[in-house]
Amino acid sequence: MDKSIDYAALGRRIRSARKAQGFSQEKLGELCGISTAHVGHIERGTRIPSADVLFRLAVELQVSMDYLFFDSSTDCNSVLKSISSRLAGRDGEKVKIFLTTVKALADKIDDL
Repeated sequence: MDKSIDYAALGRRIRSARKAQGFSQEKLGELCGISTAHVGHIERGTRIPSADVLFRLAVELQVSMDYLFFDSSTDCNSVLKSISSRLAGRDGEKVKIFLTTVKALADKIDDL
């Protein structure tokens, strides 16, 4: 197993999570207390972020540190958190319909 960190891949995951949240580099930088340029360097893999900056990025992007380092996007908890954050503030009736649909699909998953 390679024991080095692929900072370019880490940056791509940060960029992907940032876009999924609808944040610009400027907005993410503001939320994390770093400059827009620093966000860009991290996303391109040309700067190595500190553990503190990585933690702040993960919190603001609503992803786990594990996802940032190992791309474990199939982790159920990460997926559920992502779905939950996307449903926050939405119309309650539409959320109920969505959840009913998801439950029905889950019940039939073996038939898919």
